Amino acid sequence: MPDPFMDTDHKSPAGVIDTPSDGSLECGTALMKDPHATKVTLENVARAAGVSRATASRALTASPRVSDDARRAVERAARRLGYVPNQAGRALATGRSDSVALVVFEPTTLLFGDPFFPRLIRGLNDVLAERDLQLMLLAPQTGADVDRLERYVAAGHADGVLLVSLPGTHPLPGRLAGRGIPVVIGGRPSEPERFSHVDVDNVSGAAHAVAHLAAGGRRAIATITGPQDVPAGQDRLRGYRQGLETAGLPLDEGLVEAGDFTRDGGARAMRFLLLKRPTLDAVFVASDLMAAGALQVLSEAGRRVPEDVAIVGYDDDPLAASLQPPLTSVRQPIEEMGREMARLLLGAIHAPDHAPRRVLLTTRLEVRLSSAPASPRLSGVA
Repeated sequence: MPDPFMDTDHKSPAGVIDTPSDGSLECGTALMKDPHATKVTLENVARAAGVSRATASRALTASPRVSDDARRAVERAARRLGYVPNQAGRALATGRSDSVALVVFEPTTLLFGDPFFPRLIRGLNDVLAERDLQLMLLAPQTGADVDRLERYVAAGHADGVLLVSLPGTHPLPGRLAGRGIPVVIGGRPSEPERFSHVDVDNVSGAAHAVAHLAAGGRRAIATITGPQDVPAGQDRLRGYRQGLETAGLPLDEGLVEAGDFTRDGGARAMRFLLLKRPTLDAVFVASDLMAAGALQVLSEAGRRVPEDVAIVGYDDDPLAASLQPPLTSVRQPIEEMGREMARLLLGAIHAPDHAPRRVLLTTRLEVRLSSAPASPRLSGVA
């Protein structure tokens, strides 16, 4: 069976971007529609700019040994001729690949099915595109995949690595840092003082969701958790418990069911909750995708939302407002998370000796019909 982690054409971990090489820095291709067009070389650019080939090469690799006038002349000539420097040669000259790797520790079915990841990538590209940097997407599925990924990055194919959905004690961040590769983690790492990271205040977001349900008169508030081997899942469960305590409600472990951030996982957990605690009147679900599965099960069981059961999700994906009924959800700034991760990584690439930095983003509860109060007398409570 083909290895899904490998790009068989280029023998590298499969990613969104893979730039082929065809020789050296001197080679480039004309951006012309004619497939038989003559290849534009560095010599062509140098001749058009009226400089030597060595000066043209230095100008295109941002060398400080080139005057501003010569650099502008070379850049104008390169644009006019449609010259594209070969990336492999450019990397040799600059010591940079001009690429960043995004490593996502999720099954590919979730990676391409959860709206979280496209939103995160959009935020990353907002910043990386300004620097003309490419983003490679890597999704290791086995330990062998992780080993190959480490070797690939260490060989110079990426200037830095962004890690998302990292299991709490995974060794990859330490292994990459040990090779001098800049690393930024999305979410709370197991060693927060060692690695730069961008996190969302998941504890507070979950606690506010439970407080909202309790303020609406709900008393048997269940939760469908995220995976407990990732910090986001752990923190949202902790916030649920804090919310119950603040509202003066008892913690009933029978109202807690594990989920996996998938729609099927949310449906499965909802079925178990209804079997264990059929009188539950509210559910805080740790992702919108799982909440969609939970809503389907409640409908099939004849439980009306919000009349019988109120429900709150997490993420506030576009999916939330389109569900029936529209889903109340904790909005986390996913695009901003991507932008902050990219900024931290660029800072680490250009100043590798700087101390690790932490960015904590706040959440906001978007209230919709799915969590309406339990009785008319409480209809004014948000």
